[in-house]
Amino acid sequence: MDQNLREQVLRHVRSEIISGQSGPGKMYSVPTLAADLGVSTTPVREALLELARTGLIEPMRNRGFKVVEPTVDDLRNLFEMRNLLEVRAAELFALKSRKKKKTLEHLTGLADAVRAAVEEDDLYGYLESDRNFHLAFISAAENSLLTEMAMGLRDKMRLHGISSRSGMERQASSVAEHYRLVSLAESGDVEGIKALMTSHILTWEPIFIEALLKSRREVGAALA
Repeated sequence: MDQNLREQVLRHVRSEIISGQSGPGKMYSVPTLAADLGVSTTPVREALLELARTGLIEPMRNRGFKVVEPTVDDLRNLFEMRNLLEVRAAELFALKSRKKKKTLEHLTGLADAVRAAVEEDDLYGYLESDRNFHLAFISAAENSLLTEMAMGLRDKMRLHGISSRSGMERQASSVAEHYRLVSLAESGDVEGIKALMTSHILTWEPIFIEALLKSRREVGAALA
């Protein structure tokens, strides 16, 4: 049971951080968070320690855990490495001579969940369903180390501007891309899937960077 609670707490806090709801400097206290969520302190502490290992938060002695402020270079590096790994996973999936029908059907169902979240303007639903889709898609390459590394990078990335106008437009345009990725994998179109996955990932980069820089400017103006 504690393991399930740990995962629930981890998803909750990670969603708050990567969506920008919990900005840099926010403190998470184990007892306070446990009380807010109505759970014991053990799964909360374990979840926060796991998030600290990913670099999203850092422990502060006798205070709790603080949300780390990323840099533009951090963001660019994450995009570069995500692109390398996820494009390779897509390529391996497309190269498979036999695609499991269950896998393709499962991916289509996950793409449906992304579409539903976008249509309902459900940001947290979008974040969770998009993560589930990409986890399943990367896992289809059947390289567990690649999957672990790629998802680790995805979970570390702050989605600056995800709820901005350009971010909402990008969410909407990504819906059709998920279905297209499944179709390209099924047909074995290696070059097509590599090009689409590259665009699918990197089109977010200027949106995130602009939102991060805007946030920095606003903080600077407030402190001036």
